[in-house]
Amino acid sequence: MKPILFFISFIFLFTSCEETKNSSVEQPVESIKKEFPKLEANRYNVAFLIMDGVYNTELTAPFDIFQHTIFRDNIKAMNVFTVANTDEAIVSFEGMRILPDFNYLNDDLPKIDILVVPSAEHHLDTDLEDKTMINFVKQVDKEAQFITSHCDGAFVLAKAGLLDNAVSTTFPSDIDTMREMFPKLDIRKEVLFVHDGKYITSAGGAKSFEAALYLAEHLYGKEIAKSLARGLVIDWDLESVPHLIIN
Repeated sequence: MKPILFFISFIFLFTSCEETKNSSVEQPVESIKKEFPKLEANRYNVAFLIMDGVYNTELTAPFDIFQHTIFRDNIKAMNVFTVANTDEAIVSFEGMRILPDFNYLNDDLPKIDILVVPSAEHHLDTDLEDKTMINFVKQVDKEAQFITSHCDGAFVLAKAGLLDNAVSTTFPSDIDTMREMFPKLDIRKEVLFVHDGKYITSAGGAKSFEAALYLAEHLYGKEIAKSLARGLVIDWDLESVPHLIIN
């Protein structure tokens, strides 16, 4: 009897395992619901346009400055978030993986008050051929209060036609390239950032902090800008920073 019982037990166990495996395979995979950042009312909505090859510093420097406004009292702080043309992770030039908050191709975007265009690896070539991305920048420009760029992000603004009547600057070693590519534009050297109307363009790199602090001072005043700078151990004095303000 024992061999027969053993055989029956083995058959039952094998069948049960097969049913368990099959049932797990056949179960429908639950879709993961996308979570959007919570955007507080009565704040500036600040969108950072990111794509593969975005440079860390030009993204994180202004992001740090603007995000820290939520810790200051009695000001209209900023909601900061990222936008891209995908729901997949963006890989920065330095290898950081960033999951975009909004996909501008599919999601319903909030009204963007300030658009930040950090530099990316291909802002001088293939990114400028991305008509959908360029058109997105044009659309945002229609209602945004400020459009800012850091380093070669200025090339995106130029390609979108936003700098046709504005003075601008970009990464120092790319100024001549930008002048050749956009010969009608007024592009300045020897400055770290230029503010002309609603457009603020900066040299980028670590000096992206300065351009972001300038916008903070423009919106909130000198003392708030200084307090934001102290929080990041930055000595902020606008007068010591080479810049140009047109109007």
